[in-house]
Order: sequence, then structure tokens, then C-alpha cells
Amino acid sequence: MASKIIVIGGVEGHIRSVFTKLSTLHSKNNFALAIIAGDLFSDPAGATGEEAQDTQDSSATQNDLDDLLNGHIDIPLPTYFSLCRHPLPPRIIEKLNHSESGELAPNLFFLGKRTTIKTSEGIKLVALGGQLDTNLAVGTSKDTSTPFCSASDADALQSAKSADILVTSALWPEGIRRRSKVEVPGNAVPASQYQQCVAELAATLKPRYHFSTSPQLFYEREPFFHSPSEETKDGEDEKGYRVTRFISLASFDNPQKQKWIYAFSLDPSASNPITVPDGVTASPLSSSATTVNNSNRNGLPSQNQSFSRFSQDTPNHHDTGHPRKRRKHDHKDRRPPPGPSECFFCLSNPNLATHLVVSIGTDAYLTTSKGPLTTPSTPISATSPSQDQPALLPFPAPILIIPLPHSATLSSIPESAQRTSTLTEMRRYVPALNAMLEEKLKGVWGTVTLEVSRKAAVHAHWQWMPMPAAQIASGLVEAGFKVEAETDGLGTFQEIESGSSQFGPGIKTDASMTEAEEEEATTSLPEGDALTIAFWSPATPAFSHSADNTKQQQPHTSKTLRLPLDQHTRFDHAFGRRVLAKLLGLEKRTNWRDCAQNEQEETAEAEGFKRVFEGWDFTVEGGGG
Repeated sequence: MASKIIVIGGVEGHIRSVFTKLSTLHSKNNFALAIIAGDLFSDPAGATGEEAQDTQDSSATQNDLDDLLNGHIDIPLPTYFSLCRHPLPPRIIEKLNHSESGELAPNLFFLGKRTTIKTSEGIKLVALGGQLDTNLAVGTSKDTSTPFCSASDADALQSAKSADILVTSALWPEGIRRRSKVEVPGNAVPASQYQQCVAELAATLKPRYHFSTSPQLFYEREPFFHSPSEETKDGEDEKGYRVTRFISLASFDNPQKQKWIYAFSLDPSASNPITVPDGVTASPLSSSATTVNNSNRNGLPSQNQSFSRFSQDTPNHHDTGHPRKRRKHDHKDRRPPPGPSECFFCLSNPNLATHLVVSIGTDAYLTTSKGPLTTPSTPISATSPSQDQPALLPFPAPILIIPLPHSATLSSIPESAQRTSTLTEMRRYVPALNAMLEEKLKGVWGTVTLEVSRKAAVHAHWQWMPMPAAQIASGLVEAGFKVEAETDGLGTFQEIESGSSQFGPGIKTDASMTEAEEEEATTSLPEGDALTIAFWSPATPAFSHSADNTKQQQPHTSKTLRLPLDQHTRFDHAFGRRVLAKLLGLEKRTNWRDCAQNEQEETAEAEGFKRVFEGWDFTVEGGGG
């Protein structure tokens, strides 16, 4: 059941005014609890101002403090206050020292420097109080009333494992502004407020809400998601995408009139979304102490970079074209393969270029590619048996279909159930993309879907690339791949039944699969290293296909070829792009680096693809064709 919660920034000694406001709001909303994330009491250093107004404010603050301790201020609901930037007044420390429960007044509880509590509503609240003091002795702080904490205090709270609400009153996570379009003006948040230990705490606990304070500023970052993991939350399986909202509240009565109060509803038993909601970014938090400026971050690579970056199979298609054997001891110089946090295709990688992601399902996702071969403005001079030239594509290509599990090949995904569900969803994307292309571009474009499956790779993925339907139907595209393979000395392609390949038949758009189909899907995966290519033509290609030059309606056609790859032979992972570029008359765009775009261009084209694919995207409500 959802509970209404209200969070307040800094009260700064305006105790009666704030609790009067809180009482009014509570009478209308019936909140379950309140949290004061900033300082409840004013700064003692500012209580001796020389001006008359300062004296009046100090007197009012002292009166409020007296009334609070004497029970003359009504606190209408359970309220938790934190330790922030100011030390607690001596009278408050004395009162708390005599309270085993931390209750300062009826319904008012002190969170302390390190706290983990679970409310009667089942809401798990974790709090870290004070500013970070790097001069504190190693270990957790013993003094619970001074407004300073150590990195060890933050580390100790990681043992909570999870949280519904995290409060780090005076501190922001290092890197929280990465991937965010929300601006922070000037020096509103000093550099000392950003701390890596807080980033690591938040990355571990994955709170639904994370609150901090900034006296003169209200800041609400776009929500961000944490990738699904095998870790458990309180002994239960944690499934789906945990989403965190980071909010920093201003202080009451701040001169900039920034927002100082925030209300929301929270159901601690609610399931995580199985797909990433709209408007949500990947997590900006890094578990490493090394942070990188957003402007220097790399994005999703194209096919050749994704494989060659971490392996010894460096593309070298400018030599004789003949394969070369690896040296006997090459493996001694190899780097270990990257894990999910370093992999350019894993959503848990903090460097992931999330602006390229265009659809996220349960087990797979779609993304546009860095340095696309074609863009909406790329002129194509394709070799074609017909005088009809296809219209420009309204989106960049190729589109990458990427499994969420981090695995070099689909067949090496450890658990059979996950392997089946991942392949099933990837197969579902292919016909959805084909159907979209056929409907939007009236049958003049077919598609090529290809996969380079190698055990020494980093992260499996497919490339889906539109090609002129005339080229595919005439066999020109197929011939291009065969000739290039022969030239490179790679061997001979073998035709396999299209419905039995990893890509599926290419025309099924519903989600259901029989048990036999699911079994067939997993057994269709290549047993060893291989290049697999599927050619698909639409049902009604708009080109002449008969001797008398009349246009005839044709059924969908599909054909799949597979080329076994010798694991000891170097293979150019730009092979597929090289062939397609020649067929499209785009040889100058063979290298993706020569087609690099800025982030604004990439974002605009990714958004364009989303609009085109909207009616066929089965991951969103109302999609699926």
C-alpha cells in the first residue's frame, strides 16, 4: 500500500513556522511521516548578528527552541530530523543523551549520523548525517552530534544493502549531474559537496528516493535506472529496473524562493518496472573512485570497435585481404575481457551513451550506432537491377539489437531459461523492424540482419540494416557477401533454413511461442565461431521483376547464410559494413570513425527513429504493430 511522505529541506531554526505549515498540509493529505533533510536548528555562529534584525531573529529562534523542548509546538505526525551542516545546540544534545529512542519531543525523532530504520509502513530509511571531513580518524565516527562524517560512515551504511529512501543531508553523490540536462547555476553547490563515497553508497542501496539539501537551490535530477542484477533485496529476488529519484531541497524562507518542501507517495512493496520508463537515464553513479567528465565519455561503438577494442582481432582490411595466423604466444599479451561495468553494450556501464538507446525490452534493447553507415541525409547511389532508386531512410542505420545479459555469444548465456527468453525477444525485434520498414517505406527496402558470433568477443549483438529490396531480390547483396568472403580467403557460406537460424523467420510479429519454437530457437545458435546473415524482402517490392517490365506482387522472401570462422584466423569485424557500403556506393563511409556525429546530431536521429518505430515497439503500451 502506498504511503504519502513529505520531505523538508533546512528549517534553520524557523521551527514554529515550518511545523504550522506542516500541520496544515497534513490535515489535507494525511501523510504517513515527514523527514527534515536539512538543519532543524539555526547556525549558532549566526546567532549574534550586529543588526537589530539579527537580534530579533535570534530571539525568535530561541523562543521556538524553548517551546519545542517544553512541548508547546504541535508535531502532528512522526517526523525524522537529520544532522546536516550545523552542530546541535547544547540543550538538544543534553535532551537526546537522556532519550534511548532518539525522541526529542513527541513525534520528533533524531536520525543521527548513521541510521537505518524501517517504519511501521514498511519503508526502509537510511540516513548519513553531516559534511565529509577527510581529517577524521580512520573508522566510523563516535560523536553522533557534530555535523561531520567520514567516508567510513558511508561505507558502513552499505551493509543495509537496500533502501526505499536515502538521506545524505549535506552531501551529493559524485557524478550525479552526468547524463543530466538539468542545470545547476554557478557555484550553488560547492565542489566539496560532491563525494564518491556517497555515490558508492547510493549505487549499492539503489534507493527509490535520495534526498539532500542545498540551502539556496532546489534541484531535481531526471530519474535514473540501475541495471537488473542477481543480487537480492532483503532476501528476495530483485527483478526489473530499480529507479532512483535524486532531489536536493532548499532551506525554508530562502531569498531565492527555491522549493524547500517535497511530497510524494511510496509503496515499498511495489515491483520494479520491467522496462525502463520514459524520461529515465542510465545511472550516473560510478563504483570507481575515478570519474570522467561527461564531455570525454565514449559512446556505443559500431560493430568493428565493439569487438576490436578488447581483442587481438584488430581489423586490418587494408592489407592483402588474406587471413593471417596468430602467433603462437599472442595470448600472453592479451588484456582480460571487460566486465559489465566496462562493456560498451552493458546498461550498467556508467559510460554508456544512453541517448542512442531507442527501445528497451525485458531481455534485449535497440540502439542506433556510432558513425552510422546511412543517415536521413546520406545520398545513396546503389547498384540496382532496376531504375527505381529507394527513398532516403528517415533514420540512421544500422540499428543494433543487443541482449541485456553480458555474454560473448548468445549460446554462452549461462542459464537456459534466460538464454531462451533473450533470444526470443531479440527474434521479436527483427520482424517488428521489418514490418515497420515495409509499412513506412512501401516495400522498396528489404533488410540484412547479421551477427558475428565469436567466443573471444565481448558482448553479443546483431546488426539490422535496410538495403534496397531490388538488390536483395536479385541476389546482388548475397553475391556481394560471397565474393568478399572469397577475396578475403574466409571460406564458403552455407545456406541454412531461415526459420531455423538464430534470427527466426523474420515475419512473425506476435509475442507467443510454442515450447517447440522456443526449443528450436536455442538450438539454432551456431555451435562455433560464425558469421550469420539473413536477407529479407518485403511482400510487395516496388520494382520491375519480370521480363515484360511489369511490376508484380511478391510474397515475403527470406534467406539465411552462415560462414564458419576459424578461431585462429584474423577476421575483419568491419566485413559486413564493408560489403554493404560498396553495394550502396558509400565506400567513403566504410570506417565508422569517418562518419562520427556530435551528441546533438545523434540524439536528434535517435529520437527520429523512435517516432518512426513507435507503432511497432512492443516494449511500450500500444506498440507492437
